[in-house]
Amino acid sequence: MKQLMLVALCGFLSACGGGDHEDLKLWMAESTKDLRGNIPKLPEVKPYQPVPYDAEGLLDPFKSAKIEPESKARAGAGNGGAFQPDFEAREIRNSLLEKYPIESLKMIGYMNVNRKPIAVIQIEEKVKQVKVGEYVGLDFGMVTQITDKEVVLRELVQDSAGDWSERTSYLYLQGKEGSKK
Repeated sequence: MKQLMLVALCGFLSACGGGDHEDLKLWMAESTKDLRGNIPKLPEVKPYQPVPYDAEGLLDPFKSAKIEPESKARAGAGNGGAFQPDFEAREIRNSLLEKYPIESLKMIGYMNVNRKPIAVIQIEEKVKQVKVGEYVGLDFGMVTQITDKEVVLRELVQDSAGDWSERTSYLYLQGKEGSKK
């Protein structure tokens, strides 16, 4: 019985391997006879030319020259630079919004009073109005522009060497949390 099944299986398999697909093979041969691969040539390899490294006159990265000035020419470096903020004026202003980081402030509204834009800022449970020119945040952020979607701030930040620089930050209008639209 097993031998009969084996013979039948071999017969079926031999029937599948016949030359019945001659028309398909002929079509493939005709379709591909004019095809040639077009591979672009590789670009010419240019020889490597080393660049000399001349470290003379450059600042040594392992010296503390950036932190401690070596000469009178660099006497102003590390002392704040051109953008040094006025700490005393901040104490005089004593603004509530200057006591919180910008990340904790939310712009929740916009008003236009007498053609002057006013942003409504929320901190914790308090709400304050802010105009262009007022200060916001811990980094001496001065409001430079107010639109119906954002408040643009110019902040003064200090790097590790003690130099102050400007950066631009934004407070975007926040939607009401949990509201259904």
